[in-house]
Amino acid sequence: MTAPPLLSVLAARVRTAAHPHADTCACGAEVTLADRADATVVRHAGTVAKAHAPDTDPAELAARLATAVSAPGVLLPPLTPTPVTLHGRLVTFWPYGIPVDPDTPDAAPWEAAATLLARLHRTPPPVPLPAMRGPAKAAHAIARLRAAVPHPATTAVLHAWATLPAWARHEGALPDTGTLCHGDLHLGQLVRHPTPTGPWLLIDIDDLGVGPAAWDLARPAAWYACGLLPADEWTRFLTAYRASGGPAVPPDGDPWPALDVPARALTVQAAARAITKALTADRPLDEVERSLVDACARMASVPAQLPRNAAK
Repeated sequence: MTAPPLLSVLAARVRTAAHPHADTCACGAEVTLADRADATVVRHAGTVAKAHAPDTDPAELAARLATAVSAPGVLLPPLTPTPVTLHGRLVTFWPYGIPVDPDTPDAAPWEAAATLLARLHRTPPPVPLPAMRGPAKAAHAIARLRAAVPHPATTAVLHAWATLPAWARHEGALPDTGTLCHGDLHLGQLVRHPTPTGPWLLIDIDDLGVGPAAWDLARPAAWYACGLLPADEWTRFLTAYRASGGPAVPPDGDPWPALDVPARALTVQAAARAITKALTADRPLDEVERSLVDACARMASVPAQLPRNAAK
């Protein structure tokens, strides 16, 4: 008999987790929130089950879960700090949170995101943690691009990648190994819990770890530098981060020496992913994707700004 696929097993398990003492429920079917090679996420009522990537290290996941438990008001805590194994995958259970509404961009919670980041960056790691996975994910995007069918935009992206310091290419020691970082910050990583008007919290601990705090500001910084994020939204984000005592940038003055390298790395990562997605779908790059590639093309002619005593 063929074993049921992971998605079916996860759906059954999250239903049981949502109703541990009931034989039936009236909640309706489970909702698949994500089904990718690196994560499968299923919701039933107010409970979410997440199957982590197949290569997830159990000890590292345990440390990340312990960190989420110890940072209430910043990170959404798991329902239990101990994962289970299903279909050979580590699975964790979480309360469901209300995500950011992509159809109301004017209400994007930039201030909340910045404030949560600043609080996270000021929180001492409660347990020993691995390096945050931002540079590793960027390097993975580049590896996929190199393995893909050649594309006219590939050369510019790879040239931009080559100009980055070794640490940003996941080839050297991080310049900071003491600051608690999210590792993959974007507005999709914020939810309200426990109600639609409750406080915002950060989710997704898979890339959580220690490293340079500036990496967590890099995606909005990159989009601002590429002309894809309006200046007023970037200013709101940066101002709120500074007002909350965030350590990634100086409290005043030019923030770009601290942000330039991470922002370049996130731009290259986004451009590499855009090209591989376009190749997979057999379509041309869209306007946003071309903006990312154009930014990569400009990088080779403009040396990166580096903070004083920065790692090369």
